Amino acid sequence: MLKSFRYLLFPITCFYALAVWFRNLLFDKKILKATSFNFPIIGVGNIATGGTGKTPMTEFLITLLSPKFEVATLSRGYKRKTKGFAVASANTTALEIGDEPMQFHQKFPEVTVAVGEERIVAIPLILQERPQTEVIILDDAFQHRSIAPGLNILLTEHDNLYTRDFLLPVGDLRDSRKSSRRANIIIVTKCPADLSEAAASAIKKELKLKTSQHLFFTKLLYENPYHLFTKLPLSNLQSKQILLICGIANPYALMQYVNAKAPSYDMLRFADHHIFTTDDLKDIKKQFEKISDPNKIMLTTEKDAVRLLKFEKEIAQMPIYVLPVKHVFLFDGLPVFQQEVISFIERFKDTAPVTI
Repeated sequence: MLKSFRYLLFPITCFYALAVWFRNLLFDKKILKATSFNFPIIGVGNIATGGTGKTPMTEFLITLLSPKFEVATLSRGYKRKTKGFAVASANTTALEIGDEPMQFHQKFPEVTVAVGEERIVAIPLILQERPQTEVIILDDAFQHRSIAPGLNILLTEHDNLYTRDFLLPVGDLRDSRKSSRRANIIIVTKCPADLSEAAASAIKKELKLKTSQHLFFTKLLYENPYHLFTKLPLSNLQSKQILLICGIANPYALMQYVNAKAPSYDMLRFADHHIFTTDDLKDIKKQFEKISDPNKIMLTTEKDAVRLLKFEKEIAQMPIYVLPVKHVFLFDGLPVFQQEVISFIERFKDTAPVTI
């Protein structure tokens, strides 16, 4: 029903397509400038509106690179209550830098986590404040063409490949399919665990990659939940009645996982990046009280968890757990991916970070 309604918006999509085409033309003809840096910058993003696994992929890169390099992340800080450039510190909150950067900061306190709407301004500021930085990861930056990362990683969801999607508002694409040709690496995410090599080959053929582009496939792996405040792990969900609290762009994979693991669950769904209010907290408590089973718990995502931390006094004693998730590479793709990324960074050794 919803999809049928979206097709009625096709005239708007035509105007949007024209605007996207014209903007890309200006960059392609160098009328609008894309700034590059003589410094290893990795862009992670998509051309859809969300739900492809950008945050877990950024975390994957941090985990991969931080043992070898001094890593910094740079995000816009969507829906934060502040403006301008900022670097996360010990007392930083999600309201100050946004939920995803706060998630990075909590999980990787040794990594520089910065936010700034103007990435052209923010990158030199990171290098000025943290001169030991050896690589910067730009979170959700693929469509922001004012910066030209040296390595562009584009994510597309297995069940909604950009080749099968349409521009907004009929579809979920915020940029043209042709923009995928700017990517150095394309990763098909949220693949079924049993994806066959034949199916992967069919997808590769459909994407029509350039010879210089590299394709990888990943699945999502949900790990053991942990308590939001005590960090104590929960061994399994098998006997739990769950209230799922979710404010992410595409919760379908999460819902599938919880449905397979728990005997039953209720769900309170919020908009992506939703900032929880005291009224939301009342609704959550009310819904939780309706569950009569003594083995009940609340379960939420890591991104939602950082926005619930401000209610520690109200919910610290409640059974509220966080479900971590990470990417797992299929078809033994991890060593190749790792080599691609590390080789890219090492090419910049002994060079000064100068803009071009």
